[in-house]
Parts: sequence; structure tokens; C-alpha cells
Amino acid sequence: MSAEKKIIIDEDWKSQVAAEKEAALRQPEGDEADAEAIGELPEASFELLISTFVTEAMVALGQFPHPGTGEIEADAGHAKFAIDMIEVIVEKTKGNLDPMEEQGIKDILHQLRMAFIAVTQGPK
Repeated sequence: MSAEKKIIIDEDWKSQVAAEKEAALRQPEGDEADAEAIGELPEASFELLISTFVTEAMVALGQFPHPGTGEIEADAGHAKFAIDMIEVIVEKTKGNLDPMEEQGIKDILHQLRMAFIAVTQGPK
């Protein structure tokens, strides 16, 4: 026997590697691949910005399941932060919103505050 190691190449392994290389070449790269993975994104808008914080507040208030865990649990601190962020946006956009946007945000904030009180004070 010789001291040299004998390398055995499995033909199935070769074909698998070739197939993987071919599949990798067919896949789009970079931003194009990311866009396909995410799907069609909505157009950026003021309403979408507000709804992002509203959804965050609702999850933190235990109104929706957490998207990561699927569990429903209240987190008053996180809910307060999301509500406060909406208030900051309202303050910074004062005078630049149309009456319907102003009324909509006012209504949303009222509903979120009532839900916050219900969660933090509980049933009486």
C-alpha cells in the first residue's frame, strides 16, 4: 500500500454541485432578489406611516398577535411609546394635514388612548 491517500469522487455529488451552480446562476442578485422575496410593496404615504405606529400600538396593547411570536400579550411601555410617536408626528405636521387626515388621526389617538387605559387599569 502506498502512503498517498486515494480520493474517491462520487458521481452523484458532482451532478448535485453542477445543479446547485446552475440554480444559483438563474437566481436574481441583490436588490432584485430582495424585492422578489418581499413581494409588492405599497406606495409610501402619510397614512402608511401612521398605520405602522397604530399597528405597533395595537400589538403592544394585546389587540393583535405579535407577528414574530404569534402570541397575544400586552406591553404598556411599548404601547405608550407607539402612541407617543403618533403624537409627535401630529405635532410636527400641524398645519400641513387636510381636515380629514387631522380628524382621522384624532379619532385613532382617542381609540388608542382608551385601549391603553383599559389595558393598564383593567376591569373594575
